[in-house]
Amino acid sequence: MLRIAVPNKGMLSEPSWNMLQEAGYRLRSNSRQLVVEDPDNGIELFYLRPLDIAVYVGRGTVDVGITGRDLLLNSGTEAVETMALGYGASTFRFAAPNESSITTLADVDGKRVASSYDKLVHDYLENRGIHADIIHLDGAVESSVHLGVADLIADVVSTGTTLRNAGLRIFADPILHSEAILIRSPRLAEGNDELKVLSRRLKGVLTAHSYVLMDYDIPVEKVAAAVAITPGFESPTVAPLHDSQWAAVRVMVPRAQVNKLMDDLYEVGARAIIVTAIQASRM
Repeated sequence: MLRIAVPNKGMLSEPSWNMLQEAGYRLRSNSRQLVVEDPDNGIELFYLRPLDIAVYVGRGTVDVGITGRDLLLNSGTEAVETMALGYGASTFRFAAPNESSITTLADVDGKRVASSYDKLVHDYLENRGIHADIIHLDGAVESSVHLGVADLIADVVSTGTTLRNAGLRIFADPILHSEAILIRSPRLAEGNDELKVLSRRLKGVLTAHSYVLMDYDIPVEKVAAAVAITPGFESPTVAPLHDSQWAAVRVMVPRAQVNKLMDDLYEVGARAIIVTAIQASRM
């Protein structure tokens, strides 16, 4: 039975639960359940703190888990990233006071850096030959400079509004682009059959979120032009209609491009263009 760790709370929790549910797995029935067995699908779910998941996967008996790339790199374990899951995106960056002379990465040398991700920051700087005093703080670190604990911070940045309100400005390249990822234990073979099934199911959910099914009618002489616009994965399905001058086309297209593709198809002669959501897939 494959043991899977999922976030018990935080911004990664609900999307992770939804993805597993869409992949056909059983979830807990109440918030107090920390372990759920799903013998029909050969898995056992463990609801754990997001900060701890990489540790359980890397050092314990949990086979795979869903966590953030930043949390994996900061854990110091040997857990391995297996698949990006396309949600929970964040950017990890340095920020210094507006009036500070710290404007480049080289200026960080010899300074005090406050962060909740001290190992991640330490490794990033060390790999670039920069030595700094990394000060670990749990939770928000924006006040650390004002209160005299640090000279600058390294933290997750979304819009940057919180940093600006704290009198801080971003500088240098991003330390890391993070998102939710599937990780596996170093003791679990990459070709493990149970892991292959889980990965295939999750990829099917990602595909269903990213693509839609498009049907349209097109004059036979325009099929080549239409297929050039919507090539699909391997190839579209093209079928004759009762009127021999027309053909029906069915193809998967990126959800984000639907309206432009419909406009382009209409211009080359396609009619009766219909878009249908995909509930599940195996590619």
